[in-house]
Formats: sequence, structure tokens, C-alpha cells
Amino acid sequence: MTAEFASPATASECDHMPPPEAFAVERPRLDVFGAVEALRMVTIAVVLGGYTLRRIAWHAITSGWRSPRISRRAAAAEGIVDGFERLGPMFVKLGQLIASSSGAFPRELSQACLRCLDDVRPFPAATARRVVERELGTGIGNLFTAFDDTPLSAGSVAQVHACVLPDGREAVLKVQRPGIARRMVVDLRAALLLARLLERWSEPARIANTVGVVRDLYEVTVAELNFLVEARHQTRIATGLTAFGDNKNVVVPEVYWRYCGRTVLCMQRLYGVPLDRSDAVAAAHDDPEIIIRRLVKMWLEGVCVHGLFHGDVHAGNLWLLDDGRLGVLDFGIVGTMSEPWRRLVRAMFYASAFDGDFTPVAAAMRELDLFPGQSGDDAAIGMQLAIVLGPILSGELANLDLKTITSRLLDFGKDRGVTGPEPLILLGKQLGYFERYALTLAPGWKLGRDLYLLRNIYPDEVAAEAAARGVVLPAD
Repeated sequence: MTAEFASPATASECDHMPPPEAFAVERPRLDVFGAVEALRMVTIAVVLGGYTLRRIAWHAITSGWRSPRISRRAAAAEGIVDGFERLGPMFVKLGQLIASSSGAFPRELSQACLRCLDDVRPFPAATARRVVERELGTGIGNLFTAFDDTPLSAGSVAQVHACVLPDGREAVLKVQRPGIARRMVVDLRAALLLARLLERWSEPARIANTVGVVRDLYEVTVAELNFLVEARHQTRIATGLTAFGDNKNVVVPEVYWRYCGRTVLCMQRLYGVPLDRSDAVAAAHDDPEIIIRRLVKMWLEGVCVHGLFHGDVHAGNLWLLDDGRLGVLDFGIVGTMSEPWRRLVRAMFYASAFDGDFTPVAAAMRELDLFPGQSGDDAAIGMQLAIVLGPILSGELANLDLKTITSRLLDFGKDRGVTGPEPLILLGKQLGYFERYALTLAPGWKLGRDLYLLRNIYPDEVAAEAAARGVVLPAD
């Protein structure tokens, strides 16, 4: 299967950008819990329990009641994923997170959740046409010279159709599933109640600020449901990609604003294969490691320099294009970093790549009020951070043990009074995705020691260190 996407918006396209009020995000109340939400919680419990028990029972019948425990756990995991697929988009997204952060979850569950990275069942083409025509205000025939009723892909929130613009350009159209906004808000309200219960009874849940995580997910979700917001993020990240005159081997889709609305997003069509099709990637590219290095470089520049970065880099959103470049797709979820947070992340990578001194990291954390009521010495705190973060950043990415890392960060937070540093949590989630790709594309690659990633962040220091090490950095 092939798919598509492309580069920064041209001036003529930006002329068709909607007025500011079109980017407003609808914000239904989250802290509401009524009959609909109560029924949904019961449904979730019944569906997950029922599907899990059914898989376990079938496994027992076919393999025997005394089968190895590991095979019973695998059967239970398959049942959980059956339930995720039945429950809809919020749970499919949860499955995608588990699949792409394999080290942080039981192996059987992460393997079963790989199904969540595949396409889900599409909705009818007639429905897609109605959504497009209602959003753009005229018939499909007036908008495009061709529209393919068979979707190229179908996800939990939208599906993608190929089309041809009146001027002959090939494009793709992302069309939102009807009714999806209401379903997702109901699930989030149920999740908020569950998070509050967890924080009441679980200290790790309180330290991890579980309620805050749900509220952050709500913010991401309501923004994701307005495709105009996604289109704006996509355009901004594409502009940042070209800011230093390099990154020419990474492609961000060009947005065609004339054909965009709150539930429809149009962009240029490109062709390639998903990054997790490792055999196809290896066959098409003689240096797979440079692919992930280019990906992390552009992503890290977004984190540390531009303050806007892709927040959902699972394999379905990353493609090796037919021309050898890397395509980065789907900007429904992005992360933002204020300047103080950027200083913190820059300090972390500086310590890892150059001098091993995490004292500036501690100072940056103190600036962010992450040590409430603490008056400890930054150097001492920096030494503790070096123990926690040093192996994470300097070790081989393919060998990261995210369970251990999560445990260490929670312990560090408990000891220092840190609660819920959400920007770092989102950043850590993306590192979990990169871990999976590194297993096949870049075994042995050490993210925190790769000067290439920091070339546009610390240009003078990188040049000096590269010369001292005798390292020649890739041209692009």
C-alpha cells in the first residue's frame, strides 16, 4: 500500500487561510458526569472484561487449562485489544501508545496492541462526500476533478481519500468521522472520574498527576478535532523545518488551505511506505540509521528551538518516501515548549553530549518551580539527575528500558516534590516511539551522544566537539 503527503505552504495557498475565528476550539465541559458517562463506564468495564474472558476461555479450550502462564497472558492481552477496537477512538489511541512504547508495558500487551497501528474500519464513501460538501459548501464535482471513494487509509478520528485538484495537482483529503467529537468527550469524562479515583487510592497516580494527564489529553483532543488547528500546526512545523537551510531530506505536507475546514484537511499527495515496514525500508535505503537520525534531529529542533514539535510520532505517521526522503505526517497532536522548558531540554542534551554536568539542568528545573519548598544545592541535585538521566540520554536508544526509566523519574519526583511535569512526559512518550524504530533501524545508536542532532541547537560547540572527536557530520 502507498500513501501520501508534502512541504511548506506557498504564499498563494496562505492567501486562502481562514479568518482567526475559524481556529477557535470548541470546549465542552470536562468535569460533567451524568447518565451517559455512567453508562459509558459500565460499557467499558463490560466490553473489556467480556472480550478478555472470551479470549482466555477460547485459549483454554484450544490449548488446555494448564497451558503456560505466558500464553494465557498473551490471550488476555489479545482480548484487551479486542475491547479497545470495539470501544472506539480513545481506546485505539491508547493501544497505539502501548504498541509504540513497548518497553513501558508488558510484552504480551504491547505485541497485541500492534493491531491498533493498522487501519480501522472505514465509514461509507457517501458519508465522507457529505462531510466534505457540507464543510466546503459545494458539491464534490465542483471542488475536484477526481475523488476516490475507496479510502487510502482509515484511522480512529478520520479517513483519507485521494483526489485531484482543478489545476491537476494530486492531493489527499482527510475527512473526520461524523459524531466522533461527542464520543471522545464522553470517554474523557469517564477517564477523569477514573483518574480522580486512582489519585485518591494510589500514590504513584498522585505523583504522576493522573488527573492532569487526562486534562492535558482533553486539551489535545478538542484541538485535534478542529482540522484547521492541525493545518496551522503543520504549516508552522514545515516553516521551522527549513529555518536553518538543511533538513532537505525530511518532508512535511503542504496544506492546501482553499480546500480545508474544521472537519476536512487537504494536502499534496506523496508516495511511500510506513517506517515500521523494516524490510521495505532496508531494501529501499542503504543507510537506515540516517533516517531515524534525520527524524530525531528535526523533532529535537522543534522541541529546543521552535517550541512546537510533533507529539504523536508512531510509525503510521512516518513514511520513507519513494524518493528516499522521510515524510512526517498527521499533526493532530503537537507539543509546545515555552522558553523555560526549552532551556531545560537544551541543558539536558548539552550535559549528555558535552560535559556531563547536570547542574544547569537542576537550575532550569528550579526556574520552572519544579522543586517547591526546596532549597537544596543545584550541584547536588544535578548529580542525582546525572544518575537518573545520564544513562537514558547516553545509552543505546534501542536498549532503553522504559519501565525502569519511568520508575526512576517517579522516584525522583517523589523525593523532590515534583508533580506532573507534563512537557517532559510528552517528550518522554516520543522517545518511547523512537526506541521502537531504533530496534530495527539503528541498533547501537546513542541519541544523547550524536552531535548531528544538535548541529542547529549548539552550532559552535558541535563544530568544536566534532573536530576534537574527528567526526564528520552528515551534510543534511
